[in-house]
Amino acid sequence: MHISDADRIKSREIPFQEIHPDPHQAATAARFLKDVDGILDTEPVAPILLRVRYDVLVTRLQEIEEALTELGLHIDNRLIFRVKRALYYYTEDTFRANCGCPNGESNCTKKVFAKRYELIEHGCRDDRPEHWRRYL
Repeated sequence: MHISDADRIKSREIPFQEIHPDPHQAATAARFLKDVDGILDTEPVAPILLRVRYDVLVTRLQEIEEALTELGLHIDNRLIFRVKRALYYYTEDTFRANCGCPNGESNCTKKVFAKRYELIEHGCRDDRPEHWRRYL
């Protein structure tokens, strides 16, 4: 199963609220996210707008935004942004589920290939029941 980079790599914009003690929340978030696993690129477009590129099989927008919220940054919660986020969360969760990635699993691609290897017919199988394999 080959997953193209265009499907895996997502580019999203994260808007922040204007009223906050840190007027440059996007730059603060970019510095925080630059070394996070799965984040490919962060770019503060404006003081309150962050553009982020990430691999959806490693991390999700929901995880990124939750981490930024725990950091103390205020993500913009106007209706249009909440609707967009809900759509992004749903599509990313569905994409990960279709790829065999349950929520919270970061090594899901390895598990998909391991499962595929188990299903392939080859000579590396022990046909004995489990209790016999442990006994001998």
